[in-house]
Amino acid sequence: MVIMMRITAKQTQKRQILQNIFHQKGRVTAIVGSAILTLTAILISNLRLSVLLYLVAYGIVSYPIILESVRNMFHGEFFDENVLMTIATIGALVLGEYPEAVAVILFYEIGELFEDAAISQSQRSISSLVKLKAQTANVKVAAGIQPVKLEAVSPGRTIVVRPGERVPLDGKLASETATVDMSALTGESVPNDLNVNDEILSGAINLFNAIEVLVTKPYEDSTVARILDMVENASSKKTPTEKFIKRFAKVYTPLVVLAAIILAIVPPLFFNEPLVTWVNRALVFLVISCPCALVISVPLSFFGGIGAASKQGILVKGSNFLEVLHRLDTVVFDKTGTLTVGHFSIDQITPAPEFTRDDLLTYAAIVEQHSTHPVAQSIVAAYHGDLQQYPVTNVAEKPGFGITATVNHQNVTVGNAKALKQVGIKLKNDQQVTTVFVAIDGQYAGSISVTDQPKPDSKQAISQLKQHGIKRTVMLTGDNHQIAAQIGKQLGIDEVQAELLPGDKVKVVDSLIQDAHQNKHCVGFVGDGINDSPVLARADVGIAMGGLGSDAAIEASDIVIMTDQPTKIVKAIDISKRTKTIVWENIIFALIVKGICLILGALGIAGMWEAVFADVGVTLLAVMNALRLQTLT
Repeated sequence: MVIMMRITAKQTQKRQILQNIFHQKGRVTAIVGSAILTLTAILISNLRLSVLLYLVAYGIVSYPIILESVRNMFHGEFFDENVLMTIATIGALVLGEYPEAVAVILFYEIGELFEDAAISQSQRSISSLVKLKAQTANVKVAAGIQPVKLEAVSPGRTIVVRPGERVPLDGKLASETATVDMSALTGESVPNDLNVNDEILSGAINLFNAIEVLVTKPYEDSTVARILDMVENASSKKTPTEKFIKRFAKVYTPLVVLAAIILAIVPPLFFNEPLVTWVNRALVFLVISCPCALVISVPLSFFGGIGAASKQGILVKGSNFLEVLHRLDTVVFDKTGTLTVGHFSIDQITPAPEFTRDDLLTYAAIVEQHSTHPVAQSIVAAYHGDLQQYPVTNVAEKPGFGITATVNHQNVTVGNAKALKQVGIKLKNDQQVTTVFVAIDGQYAGSISVTDQPKPDSKQAISQLKQHGIKRTVMLTGDNHQIAAQIGKQLGIDEVQAELLPGDKVKVVDSLIQDAHQNKHCVGFVGDGINDSPVLARADVGIAMGGLGSDAAIEASDIVIMTDQPTKIVKAIDISKRTKTIVWENIIFALIVKGICLILGALGIAGMWEAVFADVGVTLLAVMNALRLQTLT
């Protein structure tokens, strides 16, 4: 059923694309034809034929606008820009201002054409990610290789990716080695070298020899599918500024229509002024008043910001989150996998007197193979035997504590000091490294110490955040106080809270949010693990490390850093600030120019040509200003 819905949506999308292409071609043809007829009408001397040509030219280019305005009026929208343009230009025709009427509608359509092109360009900067998606996967079958639609490939199948092809589905590398280009996903141009069993993400390009990939996720859960879903929904989450502009336009437009009516009626009625003169001024007033520059350029600016972020490997799920980034003053970090590399290596194995090093590592690895935590994976990687030979039952993982299981009829607990306390063993962990403790049938079996190093750019990220106005940086971790304090001091973090359960992290972030909201600021949380999901969802803006982060964290977040680099948070804040600046530049510029032109139009100083600039010209300048976001690097 899901597959059928996806196929239907894809077919609908293709039809929409074709309709847009035909619509744009028809619009260009109408504009060119209308322009030729208008130029001919200006050059010929026959008045009747000239008027006829003007009317035909007007009808060709104004037909879609008039149709849209009638349709909108039937839906109760009496004051949109199409209605204003229709009233103003028909009024100009009635007054005999044929060239001006055609010119206004002609330039309006040219402006709309440029605006559509600008929006398409902005969409392409994001939707270039759509190219990440292959159409089929080459699945290995008994007879060789068979192309299969992505939606029909189930986990566990092996696919072949030839040199130069994109990896169509998430999986694990089944070949010995591979070199892939991840730039479309992460924005980083340096190729990645992978080894057998390494995770390989859909959207990556295989650079050299043909490789085999063992599929681990169905298409709908793959990296590419998630990215496309983010892109499709990015523009649906509006910012407060966008919502304000929409509300403003709904109030502003009826007011200017009323003002135009007053302008047309009052002077002739009460001051014996010529009716034609003031009706003409009222029509000019209407043309000038169209709120296109505001209504189009503001969402386009935010859309451009999302596109600029995507080029940097930063996926923003909605324009509202760009605005939240602009108001951040507190950034909270998880530690492992977020500020640290998350690649642990065993530092020391310390068995209890009754156990050997091999016994301790074996029991720990048998249980930890059922966990996705980076510490657990490092212990499994250190064990070189066959874990499948050991029967394991009753596996239960408790975030913030550890994991328990039954191995050879023995109850094994692997976790932190709190986990062992629950089975009656009290320990004191004052080591400066992460330590995993093991208990077997309630008896202490020993400890395994692992180390994890900060990411190369973590310290730089914290320093740059402070330079960008972040007043408070906080690190929350389930690790012990000594390790957390050491990492926090090394990176320059303001505040460190350790030995926290996922629920504790939520409480801390709740408290930080209350403090920040009192000063009209926001709190961001950066994490990567399953246990970070509640906090990512609770924060004003949740930022997930998407390269190695868990699916749950990516789903719960508002922004995804595909490169796993903390410095990209600073880049995202930069983009949000530039976006906000351009938005307000457009708002202020449009209001000032329109305000001046409205006064000049009411006084009769500005005519129809000035009105065209005040509407179409201002809109185009605002759109061009918004497109500057595409040049951000």
